[in-house]
Amino acid sequence: MQRLRKPYLLFLGDVKDKLTAKTAFGLKDWCFDDVVGEWSLPGCSVTLGLARLSPREAAARGAGSIVVGIAPTGGTLPPHWVTELSKAADAGLDVVSGLHTRLTSFPELVQAASRGAVRLIDVRHSERTYGAASGRKRSGKRVLTVGTDCALGKKYTALALAKNLKKRGVAASFRATGQTGIMISGEGIAIDAVIADFIAGAAEHLSPDNAPDHWDVIEGQGSLFHPAYAGVTLGLLHGSQPDAIVLCHDPSRRTIDEYPDFPIPDLQVAIDDYLRAGRLTNPAIRCVGLSINSSSLSDADCAEYFRRLTAELGLPVCDPVRVGVDVLAAALLAP
Repeated sequence: MQRLRKPYLLFLGDVKDKLTAKTAFGLKDWCFDDVVGEWSLPGCSVTLGLARLSPREAAARGAGSIVVGIAPTGGTLPPHWVTELSKAADAGLDVVSGLHTRLTSFPELVQAASRGAVRLIDVRHSERTYGAASGRKRSGKRVLTVGTDCALGKKYTALALAKNLKKRGVAASFRATGQTGIMISGEGIAIDAVIADFIAGAAEHLSPDNAPDHWDVIEGQGSLFHPAYAGVTLGLLHGSQPDAIVLCHDPSRRTIDEYPDFPIPDLQVAIDDYLRAGRLTNPAIRCVGLSINSSSLSDADCAEYFRRLTAELGLPVCDPVRVGVDVLAAALLAP
């Protein structure tokens, strides 16, 4: 991956919901010192609570890149954003995107980058190719975050768990599999941009042989229950060969986001289905707990919900933002 010029100006386009802006929120939350401000178009109803700076103002404050902080369904860059991104290039900022649409597919943006002598960086795309998975058991240990749906905390949980393990003196590495994770950590594989036959092979490459007591904490993608993205999830699960999984869930959702005809599964069913699928490449796979996005719950409701899930499922439950992941780390390291 190319080294990105920091700090970042986070571009929100004209989005209406926070979920679509998850890349921007992830960068703000996990590499705050690398963010100088935010910028958006008229009609945008989302804010990160950061200083609002135009590209020229951000460049004057030392910003190196404008980052497209949006992750819309399908990963398409809206064409009407190109003019604003071109202005950022003219201001001397590299333009960074994690979407499927390549920045170089817009002549106006290519010309602006040439005028400003800046780079157009598509984090999701790489010239690296991967082969088919071998299925060979690798040394070291692995934990994968999985979910009942997309965009509900798999990345946050993996980042928090890797950080927690390191604080405990445990050798651990966060393995990024999506554009935001790559921007935060500086390396990884955008797994949903890999040719389908080679997703499991890319996951093997991402978490290679390691010391017996080393934990790879692998960022999950998609959901086995998603009608569009389940294939990515399954390939990542098989290639990761996780010794453990953490199920991530948002209790406010009743159906898959943007797919109202597909209900969120029962949590025990979800755990069982992930374990059943994971046993293909690691028969010893286990679930060590649940990570809940409890932002829709009051403190009292959250505490009661956690107590009920723990009693029903017999597993530790936490919210990485609200209470941290100590219980997950302890369960992961338990003999």
